[in-house]
Amino acid sequence: MPGIKLVISDPESGRTIQVEVDETRTRALFEARIGQKVDGGPIGFGGYEFQVTGGSDRDGFPMRKGVHGPMRKKVFIGSGPGYHPPYKGQRRRKMVRGDTVSEDIAQLNLKILKKGVKDIFE
Repeated sequence: MPGIKLVISDPESGRTIQVEVDETRTRALFEARIGQKVDGGPIGFGGYEFQVTGGSDRDGFPMRKGVHGPMRKKVFIGSGPGYHPPYKGQRRRKMVRGDTVSEDIAQLNLKILKKGVKDIFE
């Protein structure tokens, strides 16, 4: 199983970095949900604390908050992520991934809550 691409953003500076995390470290992220805090130590960023903000699976389906579990579901939605209606009020049934991180996730978006000693953007 390949690793997960982490897209780490710093809300203070507005910078973003993309990092590939190998298979052994991705196990620490499993069962985390959107909005949950994650310690950066097990994934190679000691002293950092992150918040999971979203992601997508290997086939490109986005994770959506409110869809519980790690599986794909068809949900009736009227706004993103997963659907951007062309007309106001339009809704559609779309396939999205649940809000729980699993081995099927290819990209995971994280926001820095607490910085460590080492700067990850260098």
